[in-house]
Amino acid sequence: MTRNIAPISAYIISKNEASVLGDCLDSLDICREIVIVDSGSTDGTLELIADYTARGFPIRLIQREWPGFAQQKQFALEQCTSAWCLNLDCDERLDEQLRAELLAGNFDHPDVAGYSIKRPEYLPGYGYPPAAVHAEHLVRLVRKDRASYDQGLAVHESLRVEGQVRKLTRGRILHFRNLSINQDFGKMNGYSRLKALAGHQRGKTSSFSKIMLKPLAQFLKFYLAQRFFLCGTPGLIYSVMLSSYVFMTEAKLYRLSKDGMPSE
Repeated sequence: MTRNIAPISAYIISKNEASVLGDCLDSLDICREIVIVDSGSTDGTLELIADYTARGFPIRLIQREWPGFAQQKQFALEQCTSAWCLNLDCDERLDEQLRAELLAGNFDHPDVAGYSIKRPEYLPGYGYPPAAVHAEHLVRLVRKDRASYDQGLAVHESLRVEGQVRKLTRGRILHFRNLSINQDFGKMNGYSRLKALAGHQRGKTSSFSKIMLKPLAQFLKFYLAQRFFLCGTPGLIYSVMLSSYVFMTEAKLYRLSKDGMPSE
């Protein structure tokens, strides 16, 4: 397979992602290396990776037990061999503009240690929101020797970069989160538990006012301030679900602070 190559190592962590990983890998065929750290997939993910490897994709698969999000991503980053490293989740992929930007090498400036990249959310029943709707920028492209993961975070891991971080102005990471309501709430239930436990261990507590107001503030932030109301009913559902995640986290944190009260 003849490919144009960007001087980048992509790295991914996976477990049971066969339904989405293929599109992710297809978008990464411009990378010098693709490091995948898998933590026990049983759904055909490993067979899919083997197929892509046989087709010439520069994949290096490492199987490792699950230590937590930040720890697993730090390990994956450390396995990369390129100076520049790009992180994607299995349900993400590069759009064509971003692929072209990375191939052009316009990111490689000596005074820059990392880049944030626009990542719009896919809304089931709508698609990707219009440009008027806010899309967050996430730090995903970094110099390996100047970046690390905050090991104190149990969920929503983040990259810490030593040096200047700029925004890539061309291209997007497309997040394809096409889940059922049950699947979405299942993920939020697990994430809220981890976040509440981490907060409890740091001495944080919740209260009546936090449980009342923080979910409302979250809803208003996304539905009005970030303009998801422009996406109709799918935008409403998305905003309500994000506020539900905040509610679950605060409710579990409150119960954790009460001895003998179940938090699940």
